[in-house]
Parts: sequence; C-alpha cells; structure tokens
Amino acid sequence: MVRLVAFVTVRVLIVEDEPYLAEAIRDGLRLEAIAADIAGDGDTALELLSINSYDIAVLDRDVPGPSGDEIAKRIVASGSGMPILMLTAADRIDDKASGFELGADDYLTKPFELKELVLRLRALDRRRAYSRPPVREIAGLRLDPFRREVFRDGRYVALTRKQFAVLEVLVAAEGGVVSAEDLLERAWDENADPFTNAVRITVSALRKRLGEPWIIATVPGVGYRIDTAAGGDDRA
Repeated sequence: MVRLVAFVTVRVLIVEDEPYLAEAIRDGLRLEAIAADIAGDGDTALELLSINSYDIAVLDRDVPGPSGDEIAKRIVASGSGMPILMLTAADRIDDKASGFELGADDYLTKPFELKELVLRLRALDRRRAYSRPPVREIAGLRLDPFRREVFRDGRYVALTRKQFAVLEVLVAAEGGVVSAEDLLERAWDENADPFTNAVRITVSALRKRLGEPWIIATVPGVGYRIDTAAGGDDRA
C-alpha cells in the first residue's frame, strides 16, 4: 500500500498594521509556496498564535495592542523555538540590538524587496530544520513537536497549547503511566496549584478532541497513559 504524503509549505504569521503592505507580502509569499496569515494588531496575533501552528513569525515592532516586542517575548517564553524576523522602519544599531535581545533571529528594515524577505525566510526555515525534535508515533497518533501538529489515523486534530503539552508528555511515556502530579509539573509551570483539577479537565477535553475509541486511559489512583490498544473507555 502506497502512502501519499502531502507537500508541506512553510507557514508564516505576518504581524503588520499597514493592510496594503501586509496583503502584498502575503500574496507575494504565496507565489513562493509560503503560506501566510495576517494579523493587523497584537491581540489578533496572539490569538492566531494560540490556535494555529506557524513555522516563522514576521513581526512589525510598532503595531496596535501588544507590540511586536511583546509578541516576541511571548513566543520565546512559550518554548516553541519558532524563529522570529523583525520588520521595522528603524535602522539604528541600538534598535536592532534590542530586537535581537528580545529573541529575534533576523531583522529586515523597511522598505525592503520581497525577494530579500523570501530569501531570509528560506534561510530561517533551513536553520530550524537542523534542530527539529523527532516526530513521535504511537497507536495511530502522529505528534510533531516542531510543527505543533497532531494527527490521528491521518486526521488532523486541532489542540490548544495546553492540550498539546499534555499529549506530548503522555506520548513521550510510550504507553507508560504518567501521574497527574507529573503532568502538572511538566505541562504547566511552577506556580500551578497542586490541588487544582486542571489536569483532569484538560485530559478530558483532550480525549474528546482525539475522538473514539478513547486513546487516553485513566489508571485509577495512579495517572494516565496512552492506550496502545486504543480501545479503552476510561474517563478522566
């Protein structure tokens, strides 16, 4: 049986508040097989980042709402490793230095040629490929930690960041049991309330997103595991 693999383009988030420029960039990138979404302000950018998986973020530093600098900080803090290219009209060394200190991987001063932007995006995409964590597969699940994508039996499953983090820990255990305490420690942060029911709620929602037959089994009094038989009907 031959398995068909779809060609995957680079997917970019463009955060730019000048609509004509943003649309011109998006349309030009699409001609280069680079998929692009547009956010005209910081709030929209953060919302798109929370629900979609991007390979590279192109950030104008001066946008309404949370600035490009703040968005860069959020991306770096998320630990996703997503490369960041800053766009700005300021070309002073001090401005560029501050952008790199925030976590930017590259810098492009306006005005610029689209061809140069494409070349820089291609370079960032090649660079990130060298440090990609391995794709994990278990019981019909395919989890790509680099692209932040999950497929079950070939079907794409949209997950929140927290659901993805929980599933990533469970998949890494390769069928072993992971306690609620371990999930709380590894998928949340050190400020999480140890008495919260966030783990139970998140696992329950994650199980529903993945669909039947339920693939996350509950081991009463112990924790959770990936059911390699994918036939369990245990609930959180």
